Amino acid sequence: MIYLITLAMLVCAAAVWVMGSLLIAVTPKEVALPALDAEAITLHAGPGQAVAASYLAGEGRGAILLLHGIRADRRQMVQRARFLHQQGYSILLIDLPGQGASTADAVTFGLTEAEGVRAALAELRRRNQGQRIGVIGVSLGAASLVLCRDCGPLDAVVLESMYPTIEEAVVDRLKLRFGAAGGPLSELLLMQLPLRLGISREQLRPIDHIGSLKAPVLIAAGSEDQLTTLPETQRLFQTAAEPKELWLVPGAGHVDLHAFSPADYERRISVFMARNLRADPAAEPRQDKVSP
Repeated sequence: MIYLITLAMLVCAAAVWVMGSLLIAVTPKEVALPALDAEAITLHAGPGQAVAASYLAGEGRGAILLLHGIRADRRQMVQRARFLHQQGYSILLIDLPGQGASTADAVTFGLTEAEGVRAALAELRRRNQGQRIGVIGVSLGAASLVLCRDCGPLDAVVLESMYPTIEEAVVDRLKLRFGAAGGPLSELLLMQLPLRLGISREQLRPIDHIGSLKAPVLIAAGSEDQLTTLPETQRLFQTAAEPKELWLVPGAGHVDLHAFSPADYERRISVFMARNLRADPAAEPRQDKVSP
C-alpha cells in the first residue's frame, strides 16, 4: 500500500512538473496582420527580448497601447485597433515577450513581460510627443502593465479580466479542471516559480500595485468569469485609486470582451478614451460603424 501511495505521489508530482513546463514554454511564431495596414517594427526590451510590434499613426488625438492575453498575440487586439484608429488615435500593438513573434526565455505571467510594456510605451511616447497616452490590457497584458515599474504616468488605463494574485489565478484554473484536488495541485505548481524562474509568488500580485497607477482606470470583466472571479474583480476595483470605473459584462466568462459584446464595448471604451485622452475633455468620440 505504501508503495502504491508513493508511486501515485511521484506520478502526480511528475504530471504537475510537466504542466509547469507547458505553462512557461516559449514557442515564437510568425504573426501577420492582414486586416491592418500597419508599420511593422521591432523593439528591444532587454537581453533576449525582441518585441514584435505593429504601429498605426493617428491624427494627433492621443495614442493607445494594446496588450493581449496569454497564449495569444497582436491579432487578438486587431478589432480594438481598428475602431480606435478610426477615431484618430495612434495605435501600437505588440506581442508580449514570450508570446507570438516576440522572444523571451520563459513566460513569467507579467513580471518580465512588463519590460516589453516599458519598451512599447517609450516608443509610443517618442512617436507621439506631447499627446496623451492610454493602454488597454487583457488578462496577461493587464497584469504586465500593472507590474511594470518606471513605466511613467498614463492618462487612461483599461484592465480586462486581470488576475489579482498568482495564487488565485492558479487555484481558480486548477479547481475548474480538477475540482477539490485543484487546491493541493496548485501549491505544487506555485512551488516551481522560484525553482524554474527565480521569482516569488509575492512578485506576481497585481493587486498590490493597481493603486499606484497614476491614471483613470476602467476595470472590465465578465460577470460569469470563473478564472478571474467576480469577488476577485471587485477586490481589484476596491483597491484601485480614483478615478475608476467598473464594468461587469453580463453573461461573459473569461473571454475576449470585445468579441463577446462589440457594440457595448466600443461605446464604453470610446467614451472613456475620449474623456481622458482628448485635449478637449468634452470632445465626443466619432460615431463610426461598430466593427463586425
